[in-house]
Amino acid sequence: MFRQAAKGLLRGSLKGRSYSTGQGSRRISGKVPGVLLASAFAATFALNSAVVYNDAPAEQVPEQKKKADDVSSVSMEDQDSLHTTVWGSNKSGVLDPKAVDVDSFRTPTVVAWLHNVALRDLALHQKHAACVDARGDVYQWGEGFFSAENRDGKPTLTLRGKNIVSLQLTEGRVYALSASGKVYVLASDAATQFLPVGKPTPASTPWWSTGWMWGEEEDVDFAEVTPNCQLTWGEKITSISAGEHHLLALTSAGRTFAHPVTKDANAYGQLGLRKLDIPDHSERMHVGPHAARKTIELVPKSITDPYAKSSPYTRTSTPSANQVEAIADTSIRFCDKLYEIPSLKGIEIVQIAAGGRSSFAVTSTGRVLGWGANEFGQIGLGNNYKSDTVVIPTEVVLWQYTSNKTTSQCLNVTAGGDLTCFAVERKGEENIDVLMCGNGQYGGLGNNLYTNSQGAPLRAKNVSGRQEYSEATKSLHAIAPYSISVSPSGHVLLTLNADMNVGGRDLMVWGKNHDSELGNGKKGSSPLPSALTTTDGQRFMLMARTAKQVVDLQRKLWKRGVKVEQRAVAGYGNSIVYWRLC
Repeated sequence: MFRQAAKGLLRGSLKGRSYSTGQGSRRISGKVPGVLLASAFAATFALNSAVVYNDAPAEQVPEQKKKADDVSSVSMEDQDSLHTTVWGSNKSGVLDPKAVDVDSFRTPTVVAWLHNVALRDLALHQKHAACVDARGDVYQWGEGFFSAENRDGKPTLTLRGKNIVSLQLTEGRVYALSASGKVYVLASDAATQFLPVGKPTPASTPWWSTGWMWGEEEDVDFAEVTPNCQLTWGEKITSISAGEHHLLALTSAGRTFAHPVTKDANAYGQLGLRKLDIPDHSERMHVGPHAARKTIELVPKSITDPYAKSSPYTRTSTPSANQVEAIADTSIRFCDKLYEIPSLKGIEIVQIAAGGRSSFAVTSTGRVLGWGANEFGQIGLGNNYKSDTVVIPTEVVLWQYTSNKTTSQCLNVTAGGDLTCFAVERKGEENIDVLMCGNGQYGGLGNNLYTNSQGAPLRAKNVSGRQEYSEATKSLHAIAPYSISVSPSGHVLLTLNADMNVGGRDLMVWGKNHDSELGNGKKGSSPLPSALTTTDGQRFMLMARTAKQVVDLQRKLWKRGVKVEQRAVAGYGNSIVYWRLC
């Protein structure tokens, strides 16, 4: 076969043919040039040498690339559908529950399990995650949720028919806020959610309902958390924010409530109150409106044992045993109330934020109050404030380095772990600053330094004082952060509210990067905010559009022609950009 191929090549060469040169096309005939003969024999030798045996090993593909390609079945360039992009740690399957064999995604990767899905909200924890689909139903997944018998990776429907709009997660709880202002709580693991058939939950419909006839009987245990006082006519809870052990809630009238998730909810004074009443779990019947209750006091550690950090040779007292230690707090019914914070009564609050062990509230005048843990300066009370615990809401000064002619107003506060971010408008300078404080040992402060304690809020570089020219007003105006997400593990995702006419909003990333949570393909942390780029060097832009169709997590069509936008969420060592309903 190879000899015949060579003869054919020579036969074609002997015939007259044209070839191109710098002066044009010439025709040759007659003798065959030696170079052409050499080329023919070289081709014959190459054909003979390219022998492939049946037992030859297949082409080796890098394991990480192979796995990434398996889960990236949806193209990022597809503009006709909605795709969700993830990067960072996937050890617990929270980024992609169907790719549990992939430990991490080093660069932004499209996952197929949320293809054409737009959500109301999505939240990530260390080992479990939850979301609210377009119908207002709650789904949970992750290694911390699935039981040993059910680890197929498929998100599980756990709360339906409640019209949920937002979620907050703790290690053992999932808190869901409905559009009507009701707060529900579920366990974070499926084994604890088990509810025997026929047993109603206190928050579900009465026993005489006909849900069982249509197969809609509740099979997941959940409870409702209600305010400890009567709300005014038309007043309802509009937002919730959770830390490690506590939850904050805000009503439409500007009233602020706190809820203890566990017994450690006020270890650093982050609740803003001490005394509360809970169901008496020592009684046999502690469920229902007439259940027995008991009053307890959650005292901060700094007050219970003021000499905790002193040398054993100088300690003069020993803390007494606390009555709360004997109470179990693993049940979702440990506490069923939201308690109004006494020191904030009469103060109109427009926004709340909970850090890992700290709390924040923004007043209607743009001032910020903070309380809770402060050993890394995460409250932002200044470098001279040495107290590790702040038990009373205290004002945070955000105009320390501005002139007297400048008026400062806080637009937004975001907290995560031991990091706090303030978006502050400077009226008079006509710009917006992003101020950071707290534990910046991984560069989370964004000031190009690695500082493990920063009490005075400092400007984050590259995202503060930015301006752009507006064609509509023919002038420069400040670029404000559109959304900010601070990870409990130390990285920050900030979306700049630039002009959408240029194609989208820039996503700025900085902070810890041990699990590639910054999406730049590296492992080193970054102390300087930088724009995230795609693998081909293009700017990673968050878009807004009208989706042709939106499906729920059951893959059923919900609506067509729905306005959606991309939102970035920072989790524990990972990040996700999903489509959110506007």
